[in-house]
Amino acid sequence: MKAKAFDTRLFKRILQYTKPYQWRFNGVIAFAISLSIFAALRPYLLKQTVDGYIQTRDADGLLFYITLMGVVLLCEVFSQFYFVFWANWLGQDIVKDIRTKLFKHILSFRMKYFDLVPVGQLVTRSVSDIESIARIFSQGLFMIISDLMKMVVVLGFMFYMNWKLTWIVIVAMPILVFITRIFQRKMQVAFEDVRNQISNMNTFVQERVTGMKIVQLFNREEIESEKFKNINDKHKKAWIKTILYNSIFFPIADIISSLTLGFIVLYGGLKILNGDTFTTFGDLFSYTMFIGMLFNPLRQIADKFNEMQLGMIAANRVFEIIDTQDQIQDTGTIEAPVFKGNLSFKDVHFSYIPDEEVIKGIDLNVKAGETVAIVGSTGAGKSTIINLLNRFYEINSGEIYIDNQNIENYTLSSLRKQIAVVLQDVFLFADTIFKNITLNNPEITREDVLAAAREIGVHDFIMSLPDNYDFDVKERGVMLSSGQRQLIAFLRAYVSNPSILILDEATSSIDTYSEELIQRATETITQGRTSIVIAHRLATIVTADKIVVMDKGLIVEQGTHQELINRKSGYYKNLYDSQFSVAN
Repeated sequence: MKAKAFDTRLFKRILQYTKPYQWRFNGVIAFAISLSIFAALRPYLLKQTVDGYIQTRDADGLLFYITLMGVVLLCEVFSQFYFVFWANWLGQDIVKDIRTKLFKHILSFRMKYFDLVPVGQLVTRSVSDIESIARIFSQGLFMIISDLMKMVVVLGFMFYMNWKLTWIVIVAMPILVFITRIFQRKMQVAFEDVRNQISNMNTFVQERVTGMKIVQLFNREEIESEKFKNINDKHKKAWIKTILYNSIFFPIADIISSLTLGFIVLYGGLKILNGDTFTTFGDLFSYTMFIGMLFNPLRQIADKFNEMQLGMIAANRVFEIIDTQDQIQDTGTIEAPVFKGNLSFKDVHFSYIPDEEVIKGIDLNVKAGETVAIVGSTGAGKSTIINLLNRFYEINSGEIYIDNQNIENYTLSSLRKQIAVVLQDVFLFADTIFKNITLNNPEITREDVLAAAREIGVHDFIMSLPDNYDFDVKERGVMLSSGQRQLIAFLRAYVSNPSILILDEATSSIDTYSEELIQRATETITQGRTSIVIAHRLATIVTADKIVVMDKGLIVEQGTHQELINRKSGYYKNLYDSQFSVAN
């Protein structure tokens, strides 16, 4: 949907966010009115001063009017300060509310949404686009209102003082209005292009910085640099178009303003020289100020209108995300208790892409307290089972039960609270080890973390680090090795005290020392709770209570390690033999 500069529906929706701050909104309008009155009073008082006291050489009257002009100026400054401050304050409060709503909404999206939408695009919407919405109030709407009020009041004073001179201004104004309208239309298209290019650039930079290791490993620096150069060039051209329109419009507006002032001075001056009394020197003095106060706001309205356009375009983009309904349907009414851990998959079908099933009608039962390993080749559907159990994705058909209750009947938050997952690719935030373990959960104390770390055998490793539990791991945990990150992930899962534990390739691609620690941690945290272990390395799951073998979305074998290894030409036996023959 293409954003409109003055989309009434969209604008009304933005104004809805001013309701909690109605008193401040009204205050800004009040200061805008007072500002326009005080601004127009100064030229009027100047006329009175020139005609009434300078020409008559009345020193006392001159001093009084100069003092009065000073008081009016102070009132104008006071009004200007509160007008600008409150307008910006209101804008920031509004974007705070919209940003909070947007981020909360993004957190509710199912994983499929993030599979399809670039991260850089979401960052642009959440940061720069929302800041542009603030400018609707700080640099757009209220500034336009203030300028329009100032123009109305100034015109009123001008007609009151000298209606004949004012008609010269009235004749010139439609020309400037017509040029301004053309300018606005051109700028609307230009700013839409600017926002698109900014979004493209953010997405590109976000992905390349995140994948910098791949870029450098495959010597892609020159290629990616060239791609960025092209994107940057399009971004520059988009901005140059806006600069071109500004460069044409503002000089034309200045010329019209100057010509109008010149005609007034020429016409009024000739009338004074001819002895005509309808014009005075005070009129000419005050009109030199009035022309600037009338034409500059009209010219600036076009500039402020640009800010409105940017804000409206940005608001349209932000509201598109807010209006997106791509959440898992949290219709459950049961608060999940501490699970016993009985799991059951009944004829479950699932596909990421329509008509391309990844899970093709599986049936699986796991008893409470069992450790079940799931093995199979890449793409067999192992990790998908984990995603479905956590309800990251909705199944196409079938049912999943925990403790004889369909998981859709549980509230999402309570369901996920009872399930802990340790992934192969551990994500750590740019924060301390302690906060990465607790994820700022106030219910988990430092004493809980220390005790848990000792139980699973990772306390000594953490204490060997600078600042131990307060060690900052930096973005994505780059200060730690992959094995160390895995240990933090195990501890994070353990302190949450889950009913069901899932280890997804948690022991792959790590060193021997870390594997020994992880093996000990695995034995500790799986004890007494239902555990699902997904692994390529079959040596790590030979002690599992049950091994489930998957291939192409189907369960092809089930049993203990010994049972499966004894099956001649069985899928698991072939997989096991091939893996260990390679290892040897």
